[in-house]
Amino acid sequence: MRLLKRDNTGAFSLTEDLVGDDAIPPYAILSHTWVEGQEVTFQDLEECTGGGKRGYDKLWFCAEQAKRDGLQYFWVDTCCIDKSNHAELSREINAMFRRYRDASRCYVYLSDVPYFPPGEHGQLWESAFRKSRWFTRGWTLQELLAPVSVEFFSSIDKQNWEYRRLGDKCSLRQWIHEITDIPHAALGGLRMSQFSIEERLIWIERRQTTKPEDKFYSLLGIFDIKIPLIYGEGAAQAYARLREVIDRQEKCMQDLYVSDPRDDKKRIEDTKGGLLKDSYRWILENPDFRQWHSAQQNPLLWIKGDPGKGKTMLLCGIIDELNKSVNETVLLSYFFCQATDSRINNATAVLRSLIYLLINQRPSLASHLQKKYDQTGKRLFEDANTWAALSEIFTNILQDPSLNTTYLIIDALDECIADLPKLLGFIAQQSTVSSRIKWIVSSRNWPEIEERLDRAERKVKLCLELNAESVSSAVGVYIQHKTEQLTVIKRYDQKTRLAVLQHLVLNANNTFLWVALVCQNLESIQRWETLAQLNTFPPGLDSLYQRMINQIYRSISANLYKQILASTAVVYRPITLKELISLVEIPEDMADDLESMSEIISYCRSFLTVREGIIYFVHQSAKDYLLTDAETVNKVFPSGIGEAHHKILSRSLQVMSRTLRRDMYSLYALGYPIARVKPPDPDPLVMSRYSCIHWVDHLCDWISKSRVQESRDLQDEDTVEVFIRENYLYWLEALSLCRSMSAGVLSMAKFEAFLSASVDMPTLLALVRDGRRFIMAHKLAIENSPLQAYASALLFSPTGSIIKNLFKKEEPEWIILKPAMGDDWSRCLQTLEGHSNLVYSVAFSHD
Repeated sequence: MRLLKRDNTGAFSLTEDLVGDDAIPPYAILSHTWVEGQEVTFQDLEECTGGGKRGYDKLWFCAEQAKRDGLQYFWVDTCCIDKSNHAELSREINAMFRRYRDASRCYVYLSDVPYFPPGEHGQLWESAFRKSRWFTRGWTLQELLAPVSVEFFSSIDKQNWEYRRLGDKCSLRQWIHEITDIPHAALGGLRMSQFSIEERLIWIERRQTTKPEDKFYSLLGIFDIKIPLIYGEGAAQAYARLREVIDRQEKCMQDLYVSDPRDDKKRIEDTKGGLLKDSYRWILENPDFRQWHSAQQNPLLWIKGDPGKGKTMLLCGIIDELNKSVNETVLLSYFFCQATDSRINNATAVLRSLIYLLINQRPSLASHLQKKYDQTGKRLFEDANTWAALSEIFTNILQDPSLNTTYLIIDALDECIADLPKLLGFIAQQSTVSSRIKWIVSSRNWPEIEERLDRAERKVKLCLELNAESVSSAVGVYIQHKTEQLTVIKRYDQKTRLAVLQHLVLNANNTFLWVALVCQNLESIQRWETLAQLNTFPPGLDSLYQRMINQIYRSISANLYKQILASTAVVYRPITLKELISLVEIPEDMADDLESMSEIISYCRSFLTVREGIIYFVHQSAKDYLLTDAETVNKVFPSGIGEAHHKILSRSLQVMSRTLRRDMYSLYALGYPIARVKPPDPDPLVMSRYSCIHWVDHLCDWISKSRVQESRDLQDEDTVEVFIRENYLYWLEALSLCRSMSAGVLSMAKFEAFLSASVDMPTLLALVRDGRRFIMAHKLAIENSPLQAYASALLFSPTGSIIKNLFKKEEPEWIILKPAMGDDWSRCLQTLEGHSNLVYSVAFSHD
């Protein structure tokens, strides 16, 4: 990047090409309507020492205004870019949005708005401003949106060399909105990525460019992508190439998505009754936090504390505070681990979501991901090498030269069930790479986490137990808030309000969760019973959980409550109310009564909560207590945890056998693409979706954790073998409709490996082995078109395939000529498909 400066003689000169953000000083930038032949260019800049050259007035204005604003350097496209050098021109156009974004000031010189002395001809000035051709040009769109500061100026009165500041993007926002139809939020600095593709394309529709291709090249910065410039290709081809890159990036982001942390944050805050600012503000003044925030030598902050101390809400507050400083140059990405949800309890999900949020804010970072994605497709995020691939991609993103200050926050490392050591090692390593990348992680006081994070050379530890006074004050604010809420809801008198307040203060032990659970229970107690019940809430989380279990155990519906607690404790992800109905034994008259089911869950409110129809544990410590406290395990799992898995397996097989059938969504056409499939209302898979994806997991867990005779139970009447023989193809269709074919492949591989290692059942093993070969061979076809399970999958399977022969009746009757197939599956386990380019290299790993 070259910058302009003006010396005392009035001569303009260019700096050398400056490389790297550290080498570029603060600068102003000029936006103007360019007229060919009337501008000072890169080639004739040295001749421009006075007012004789056309276009000199703009240079003089920019230099003069920059000087008034205390800026020595400025940038003007006609002078700072050698347009005869095609490589430089292409590079600069791709970087143009960033040039304007990074400028300290952007001056818009409106040559068609004449100079009027201040206070005179106000209406004429407004009319000229609204009609200025600057608002009709293509390139000026990004020049309006990219900079933080955009100031508008009239043309120069060359008699006195005077000009007038008309206003800025903020003061003139309403006028600019009326002229351009660009939303106020976009003019106010909201990231371009927060607006839809179609909305951004509309902004350019009425604008004109000298070269037709520039209409779409001028959008490169708006979409934060790069494409080669091919002048002469025409506007239609330029748009087609732009759209192709955008669509590929959109597809990549859809496959990368596992969960949007912004939605998780909102859910967590809503579940916990909202974020109370006064309960986290203490950390903003904490010396350890301030040292991390202000000093470059400590890029990693580890916040650690016991369960229920408010770590997650503390991080929610920090995220809100850091968000206030986030702009086009500062990025913030975060993730909330949750052990009870298999989607977000593993190291790979952490990286996927962090990358997802970073690319959402800075789409150009997708280039680090796109190259590998174009080669492998969705498999990049699903196979055994996913961690290795994503960690390399994430490392490259963090080293991207366009990154300035970037905040990365990971909550509840202790709830990362899969590959936690890999994640900890990655954090420790990457936290020392660049001072621009600032990390915050939180966890319980686990020695294994401390041991691995200690490998980070530069870090700050913030222990909540060592900040007991601050945490106590925050809990006190929270207690005051919850007591006032209860007083309003329950209409407490002064005596009751003070009694509740005193009991909470004396017994909270600096634990937010304890306060929340007690207040939740007090809300369900009659007002006149409050004083008598207060002392039944003991201090300490475990004691409180024990009280709730005893209360549940003594209730009339204890068996139903224990079933619900047992099921929710062992499922692989939070389940919906409708899925729960299919997994537990409930009275028949309640099968469609979601309101009653919500009331039942509310009786278990110290452990469970319902949000938007999905059941969550109130806290990881609640689930830990159910699964680890010996007395509680005996009550909730009287026949052992393995039996809980067996019940879920049994109920899953029943609900799937009832609901799975051919063409559940009435697609009719065998080639109907999954991308166009929308669930009907009512959705026939609404109760069996969880079962379709996880029944094999519960089968394996049951066998491995039970003392039963596995072979006898597997061969009972309503067994797995019967289900596979009668429903296998319908199950594959359901997996495709659930967008979970990859989970099906893993399930069948897991089932086969399990049978091979632990059960002497050759008939079932042969069936499962054939089922695995079937799904591996036809995964792509069924994944893209669910009903291909009954067409190409059957037609192109060997004649000896057990699955093919079991479902021969499902083959299309209208196909007369059928392909000649061999008797058995070939040695080829899987054909890798889906890549869009030629394959230049293949690597084989024997293990």
